[in-house]
Amino acid sequence: MRDILSLSDPQDGEPRDPMVSAQANMRAALPKRFYTTVETGERDGLHHVLLDGRAVKTPGKAPLALASADAAALIAAEFERQVDVIDPSTMPCYRLANTAVDGVATDMQAVLEDVLRYCGTDLLFYRADSPQALADRQREIWDPVVDWAEGLSGSRFHLAEGVIHVAQPRETIAALGVHLKTVTDPLELAAIHSMTTLTGSALLALAVWKGEIGAAEAWTAAHVDEDWNIAQWGEDAEARARRDKRWAEMDAADRLIKSL
Repeated sequence: MRDILSLSDPQDGEPRDPMVSAQANMRAALPKRFYTTVETGERDGLHHVLLDGRAVKTPGKAPLALASADAAALIAAEFERQVDVIDPSTMPCYRLANTAVDGVATDMQAVLEDVLRYCGTDLLFYRADSPQALADRQREIWDPVVDWAEGLSGSRFHLAEGVIHVAQPRETIAALGVHLKTVTDPLELAAIHSMTTLTGSALLALAVWKGEIGAAEAWTAAHVDEDWNIAQWGEDAEARARRDKRWAEMDAADRLIKSL
C-alpha cells in the first residue's frame, strides 16, 4: 500500500505528514501567559475560545473554530489552568484541535487512509505463542474487540502468532473505511487518528469512537504485553511517566470525540 500520508512540501519537496506538520508549528519557546480572562463564544454556528475577548488562533494563524460548545469548553479549561507560561505540552485538547485545523482539515482523505493502514497491521492481530498465560490474556482482552470489528465490517480478519506479517482481506479494510468516511469533522478524525497511533490499533480506536468500549478499556488492551512484562520484571519510572503522558493524549482524544 502506498504511503498515504505523503504530501508535497513546497519548500523542500520532501513528503510531509499533515499531522506532524501541524504539530511542528507548535514547537517554539513558551510564551508568557498574557491574558486575564478565558471565555467561550459562538459566531456563525461555530464556537471559539476567547482570551480577554479575543478568539484563539492556531499556530498556522487559522481561527480555532469548533463544532460544539463542549469542545470549546475543554480547550478553554486548559488555557485557564496555565499559570506563568502557556505550555502546549499540558494542553492535549488544544494541541489536537490545532492539528485538526492546521493539518487534518487540509487532507482528511490522507489521514483517513492512514487509519485504515493501521487496520492492515493492527496490534490485535498479532498474538503471542508463549507463555500460555500471556496468550490467554490477549485472547481474553482482544478477541471481543476483533469479534466486534468483524461484525462491523461483515467479514473476517486473519490472526497470526509472532511478528510475521499476515495480509488482511481488502474488502474487510474497505468495509471499515465506509464507516470512517462518515466522519466530516477534522477534529473528530484527528482524535480517531490520535487514538490509533497511541494504541497501535485502529480497531481499538474505532471501538472507542463507536462507543463499544471506553478509552480506559482500550488503553488497557493496548498494553497487555507491556503490563505482562511489568508484572514479571517491574516498572521503570521513566517509562511510567511516558505512558502517563500518552494516556493524557488518549483521554483528550476521547473527551473531544464525546464533546462533538
